[in-house]
Amino acid sequence: MSTQPKQTKQSPTGNARMLAVYGKGGMGKSFFTTNLVSKLALLGNRVLQLGCDPKHDSCNALFGGVSLPTLGDTWRQFKEEGREADLAVSDVIFKTLIMGGQASVFGCEIGGPEVGRGCGGRGITFGFDTLEKFGLSQWALDYVVMDFLGDVVCGGFATPLSRSLAEEVIILCGNDRQSLYAANNITSAAKYFASMGGRTRVLGLVINRDDGSGVAEAYAERANLPVLAHIPLDRKIRELADACQLALIDDRFHAIFDTLAKQIITRTTPPVNMDDVNPLPYDAFLRVFGAAEPDIVPDGASADDLFGNRVVKSIPVLSLDVMEVHSAGQMDAPTRAIVNRLSRDLGMYVTEADRDPKRGLVLTIDGNLTICLGNETELDSKLAILAALKQSGEHYTYVDLRRPASPMYR
Repeated sequence: MSTQPKQTKQSPTGNARMLAVYGKGGMGKSFFTTNLVSKLALLGNRVLQLGCDPKHDSCNALFGGVSLPTLGDTWRQFKEEGREADLAVSDVIFKTLIMGGQASVFGCEIGGPEVGRGCGGRGITFGFDTLEKFGLSQWALDYVVMDFLGDVVCGGFATPLSRSLAEEVIILCGNDRQSLYAANNITSAAKYFASMGGRTRVLGLVINRDDGSGVAEAYAERANLPVLAHIPLDRKIRELADACQLALIDDRFHAIFDTLAKQIITRTTPPVNMDDVNPLPYDAFLRVFGAAEPDIVPDGASADDLFGNRVVKSIPVLSLDVMEVHSAGQMDAPTRAIVNRLSRDLGMYVTEADRDPKRGLVLTIDGNLTICLGNETELDSKLAILAALKQSGEHYTYVDLRRPASPMYR
């Protein structure tokens, strides 16, 4: 398992090169991220693995089975004790030796809110803001590899895309429909943010637990994405991963990660132009699997179907009338331009638009969603965040975008 001298190339900004790993939950993103991080370190690079999932188990194998204290839990503890100002980088960033002391790596688990008590995406955003206060962008790192929550590309989980924090995205998938459906959604989100001026690009797909069926390759060809690596399905490697050990101790898997890491370092992975990336519409996606969506509309369920023979009290009739939008003459030109973009680009229809002395432009969407937009600066980032939230399917009634680097919604 020989190594070569360090050949790192940092990002165009001169800071650490930021990579984000996305994919369906349970596909092995933490396994993949840990072994990639380890191989990059063995090649002479200073690397931080950043767990960005409330499960906070990304770095377990990196640290030999130790579950790291999360940034969120540690901050809450300090706050409860009244000493938030004492929180130090050593409380949330940890280091360890790997492969018998051949290299060292850094690890951090951002974590999230207590179960059922908050928004995980918001916790991720808070975590990034906290790390930036500690000087993340100035640390002497070559790579930061972020392991992100599986299928979610909304709110805080879309941070690498919406804020162009990640230079490149690697999507982990298998040959099954569910993981490729998630990959297609992530590709679609990345392409959308790129079209809004974002700089993040998809590096390509990694097929994990590859059974040789070629389904993922067929999808990649139609979506115009390269396949970066094939990681075979192997019981021995699964057992190593379950025991919190690196797959690099196996020569075959060491060779796979060695090849990929060197391609990343030297920027010799196949080129990807985001304008040419082609996330598939649902009918085209199904055709990858030899399936087709029936050209029918299912029968709607009637009240009698749902209530059966049960006698119920009268229920109120819901009004679906949309409030009238202020006329063009009642809006100034900047507000009218924003309203038109929300309607055209996002399908959001403004029913009220007001200027608040403290909150700036406040919009009401369809009478039940309030968006505090602030001023017109960083408008593309604000609209990108709204697009990701809408795509997520989450229910929310208030969005504060005055600080797009740290959006808040409830």
